[in-house]
Amino acid sequence: MAETPSTRLLPLGSRAPEFELPDAHGRLYTLDEVRGPKGLMIMFVCNHCPYVVHLAAALADFAREAEVLGVGMVAINSNDAEKYPADAPHNMPSFVVQHGWTFPYLVDADQGVAKSYVAACTPDFYLFDGELRLVYCGQFDSSRPKNTEPVTGADLREALRRLCAGEPPLEGQRPSTGCNIKWRAGNEPQL
Repeated sequence: MAETPSTRLLPLGSRAPEFELPDAHGRLYTLDEVRGPKGLMIMFVCNHCPYVVHLAAALADFAREAEVLGVGMVAINSNDAEKYPADAPHNMPSFVVQHGWTFPYLVDADQGVAKSYVAACTPDFYLFDGELRLVYCGQFDSSRPKNTEPVTGADLREALRRLCAGEPPLEGQRPSTGCNIKWRAGNEPQL
């Protein structure tokens, strides 16, 4: 389990890149469909990553809190499902049920959306305001599968609190870390 940090190359204030992606059942979602009136949380995740599994139940709780505050939430799986069959779309619905997710979990089969967000790892978190401008790109909290820190979502919750209170973005945002996105051969981003 090699730990890969987020690149954090999408600058704060950047507008969320548009997308239209299907869920595992083929229903298409656009950026505008998943956003809330106060903002949008986009997470790049997958089914097999121990870092995602470590946070999966807490992400369900966080999503319920965010929804009450008017912030939409969506998860995107950009991993190469041929080389990593645990991340194949047909396995996504059971992962959603197992962890109690109520937000869309979408398939980025050509990996173009991950590239447009400059995502690097799973999980990789992006919080956008009501104008879809990036206000946070960082870790959920300091908990990792191999440390003893509790899963609290402290960093992301503070970013959400600031967004909803109309305060400036959180300073000193710490990058997320996790497994690298599993790029298809020849599809690796050129940074």
